[in-house]
Amino acid sequence: MDNEIQLISDGYGLAIIGESTAVERFLASEGLDSKDLGLPRLGSVLSAGGAVAQASSEIAANSGRWVKLTKESSKLVKKHGLRESSKSGLSTGVVKGNKGQIKGFVEFAKGPGGALSNPALLAGAAGIMAQLAMQQTMDEITDYLARIDEKLDDVLRSQTNQVLARMDAVDLAAREAMTVRDSVGRVSEVTWSKVQATSSTIFETQAYALRQLNDLAEKLERKSKVGDLAKATKDAQSEVQKWLAVLARCVQLHDAVAVLELDRVLDASPEELDRHRLGLRAARHHQLELISRSTQRLIGRMDTAAGTANSKVLLHPAKAPALVESSNQVSGSILDFHGLLGIERDREALEARRWRSAASEVTEKALEKGADRVDVAKRVGSETFGKAKTATGRVSARISERTFRRGDEESGAEHIDEG
Repeated sequence: MDNEIQLISDGYGLAIIGESTAVERFLASEGLDSKDLGLPRLGSVLSAGGAVAQASSEIAANSGRWVKLTKESSKLVKKHGLRESSKSGLSTGVVKGNKGQIKGFVEFAKGPGGALSNPALLAGAAGIMAQLAMQQTMDEITDYLARIDEKLDDVLRSQTNQVLARMDAVDLAAREAMTVRDSVGRVSEVTWSKVQATSSTIFETQAYALRQLNDLAEKLERKSKVGDLAKATKDAQSEVQKWLAVLARCVQLHDAVAVLELDRVLDASPEELDRHRLGLRAARHHQLELISRSTQRLIGRMDTAAGTANSKVLLHPAKAPALVESSNQVSGSILDFHGLLGIERDREALEARRWRSAASEVTEKALEKGADRVDVAKRVGSETFGKAKTATGRVSARISERTFRRGDEESGAEHIDEG
């Protein structure tokens, strides 16, 4: 049906399959940018016979596009009522449109049909979608590494290159395998043998980078003085940037190997492709969790250091704001890195309090306390003065009384002597 669109979502991307014109109309109606899904690749690996032969003919008759899922495009999954399969983890559905119109696509409530009803084609399409998602991330990492390289000075660039030198062999092997795959349309056993053992090098480099980030966090944990923390956070700025670049390169090459691995499974054991895809997804999730754990710990130490600086800004008017600024830059770099890899974490950047603001705040509090003390002093002074005045009056009265009595006694004595 030329006005029917079949949708597949794996949580990372959305595949749109159908007659070419209908697919283009759907993309235009939703305002989506897309990439070629590469459906013809499935035809070469699906063996003839029965339902699989039918799937091959459906592949030839349909066009496929792929869209990366973002917050905006993810709404399409709910909008068109895609149904998730607990077995494959895929959400699928069919949308029908009014022929000849760009607008007017509506949900087709009868569920998957056509090519989506064929398990072999569905698994193959999901495998290609996983590859496209990884290749998209690989391209984004290439841009990220270019931006990082501009920020590194010659010394840090040299240090980074020394660590990444071992990764160059992995990159060369992966590139060669990709070139052969593009030429012959598959990843043979010979091609796969050249990249199969490279994962150990990637994991060793990744583990080393994570250890370096953990060491930076431990170094900050041992500092308590603002001056020491300021120096440690300043030193960490460039170091963290360096190790994040190394980790990004590790993820990039690991994805490159995974892309080839899926092609190898598609060629050798297509019936295992879906399970292998899910296994790779679980492994990647574990990999990102390890990275997240170390980087989140470092963010925590930076936040603690910034909190210490803000609480002592009056004692360290120059070092404290600089410390907070370094902390924010390090944490910002980590959050950018998280966004690149799809690690979502929320953190509000700490803002350094200006010395004048803090000083003014403390001065006001001091004046308030001083005013309270003055009031107390006035009250105490008045009460003391009143008491003293009363006491003085009493003493004066007693003295006057004694003086009067003494005068009477002396006057009486004089009268006796005269007599």
